[in-house]
Amino acid sequence: MEKIRVLAFVGPSGTGKSYRAQMVAGENNISYIIDDGLLVNENEVVAGESAKKAPTKIETVKHAIFIDEKERKKMIKAIKKYKPDSILILGTSDGMVQKIAKNLGLPDIEKTIYIQDVATENEMQTARNIRVTQGKHVIPVPTFEIKKDFSGYILDPLQIFKSKGSGKKPYMSEKSIIRPTFSYLGNFTISDTVFRQIIEYLAKKTEAISKILKTRVENYGEGPSIYIEVSIIYGYNLFSELNDFKEKCVKEIEKLTTMNLQKITVIAKTIEMPKKQQ
Repeated sequence: MEKIRVLAFVGPSGTGKSYRAQMVAGENNISYIIDDGLLVNENEVVAGESAKKAPTKIETVKHAIFIDEKERKKMIKAIKKYKPDSILILGTSDGMVQKIAKNLGLPDIEKTIYIQDVATENEMQTARNIRVTQGKHVIPVPTFEIKKDFSGYILDPLQIFKSKGSGKKPYMSEKSIIRPTFSYLGNFTISDTVFRQIIEYLAKKTEAISKILKTRVENYGEGPSIYIEVSIIYGYNLFSELNDFKEKCVKEIEKLTTMNLQKITVIAKTIEMPKKQQ
């Protein structure tokens, strides 16, 4: 840990730090970024849970600076596992990035880059306006990387063309825009009827299932738990068909609602004879 080169990227909340994090990291030959509780390598989240999921701003700060011992140990374990040569820590103040480095047992910060060094006042003001009026936050990883972690959050991809330098072809980098729970705009909920309609639609397209007998949806903060009873047609492999139907439900519900299913149970309550044999 003591051999890791540590840099910091500091700026007030909502001024575009996460948006520019990968650019700053690249210019300083850094592959790993610590931002709001996440350890990011290039375009992949390798450890941590985003502080943007916290229910309040106070909890967000606690999460971001690794106050919780369990979270802190997990992040330290991940850093030791991946052995990065250098890390860029993002924070809203010098004190915050120093606190993060200290809590994670990292060396003193070698260099601090400020948002004013890489963004104009107009760019920072635009970022602030979007944060205040729309409650949107940027995470420096592609949407597919974190979609399942942000159950019930507004989530949009943000694609950006970047240049690798003079004479080199530009490449596309994707970041994710979210609207956290603590945003004054709030989060959104999905009616239980929506889940039932998706399940019934999938059942109609499944030959082995005659009909849905019962559906129960229990909503939790991290995502719904769904219980399903079906009537299955005689002659099909019971376990195989139920597992296939369960996987279809998980895939379609998470795709259509962006909700992360905590648990889904599918039970065959009755067996029916095929209509031709009846």
